[in-house]
Amino acid sequence: MHYISILKTNPQDMFSLHGKSALITGGASGIGLAICNLFHQQGAVVHILDQNKEKAEEKASALGQNAHAHAIDVTDQTAVRNLITSIAQQHTIDIVVNSAGISHIGTVENTSEEDFDKVMKVNVKGVYNLIHCTIPYMVEKQNGVILNLCSVAGSVGLADRFVYGVSKGAILTLTLSVAKDYVKKGIRCNCISPGRVHTPFVDGFLKKNYPGKEQEMFEKLAATQPIGRMANPEEVANLALFLCSDEASFITGTDYPIDGGFIRLNN
Repeated sequence: MHYISILKTNPQDMFSLHGKSALITGGASGIGLAICNLFHQQGAVVHILDQNKEKAEEKASALGQNAHAHAIDVTDQTAVRNLITSIAQQHTIDIVVNSAGISHIGTVENTSEEDFDKVMKVNVKGVYNLIHCTIPYMVEKQNGVILNLCSVAGSVGLADRFVYGVSKGAILTLTLSVAKDYVKKGIRCNCISPGRVHTPFVDGFLKKNYPGKEQEMFEKLAATQPIGRMANPEEVANLALFLCSDEASFITGTDYPIDGGFIRLNN
């Protein structure tokens, strides 16, 4: 019987990512940006992958050394493969965080085929593309961590979020499948399911869909979580750091709700 200890001799070394390289999609804003900031603070070489080139470069420049910006459309597998090949020539691929995603309002009846395909392409195919193109490097060194951003919508039905919920349900299953297929190859795969998180996306969503009633709708959405407020991106990033650190080395194939009690306490 073998006992593996990961006890750090210096408590300050806990949750350290020194010597590791992390790729974060959707890394130029919201939850993805919060993860980039925290991972960089903890010593990782951070690769900000985002479709917005200017914003990605701005955020990487603000972080300084060991932060790199990459403009990418996660739905384009050829572009993703070329980018990963380029990154792998200079850095190890230790951590992949799939944070890029889009939302949609609608039921199955009023969700158009075009919108269905668009959400599934970004939220599901985009995650598949990143894992498909990065996991060979992890298999080669028999080590790696994959973290997918899921949602409470992947576990419970949300009104008027049909295709978004479908896409996040797919991510939950994708996470379990990858974890099972690669557990013997030293690769861990988990996902996080946030409830509502106050990001610039939320502010833009309210402005677009509820003009003049932004504050009223914000309070209404916040109140759906038993804890009485939305999360902030940094709280989600804290959980991401734990799951991607050596301190979580015994955790794989698991979904972690971070939802202010939304799933369990709203019954």
